Amino acid sequence: MLIRRETPADIEAIRTVHAAAFADADSPDRLPSEVGLVDALRDSDAWLPALSFVATAADGELVGHVVCTRGRVGSHAALGLGPLGVHPAAQRRGVGTALMHAVLGAADALGEPLVVLLGHTDYYPRFGFRPALEYGVTPPEPRWGAHFQARPLTAYDPSIRGEFAYAQPFNDL
Repeated sequence: MLIRRETPADIEAIRTVHAAAFADADSPDRLPSEVGLVDALRDSDAWLPALSFVATAADGELVGHVVCTRGRVGSHAALGLGPLGVHPAAQRRGVGTALMHAVLGAADALGEPLVVLLGHTDYYPRFGFRPALEYGVTPPEPRWGAHFQARPLTAYDPSIRGEFAYAQPFNDL
């Protein structure tokens, strides 16, 4: 597997990965919202090209994608992670783990202070995520509770506190 930055030639394959990764068995003809979300994020001012990564298999097939986009905690810049999608045929092979390490490493190298996400409480702690409330970062939706998680990076400053605001396309879901 190879992890690299997204290129314009990857856009259709990224859509395919998210469509498969987030497919609803009860509504197989319905396109998952994550597909449109990635497109809308890419077209927004929150898009950070240096933080959109793909995973390709040995044969060159694109099998995963992750992105971080600009968000805010009060007046402080922060990142919102997601979606993270891995094609079902490639799941449980370390693709998601590799993508997470790549995007978090890149965010840290760029001097970003904090990454937040809404995700599974059994999966993301392995990457250093903890309930965001432990850092004084509150979710846009209080009902998210412990699923709203944060990971401080090297440039983190504990004064970064307050409600997190995702990029606008997240609000349009």
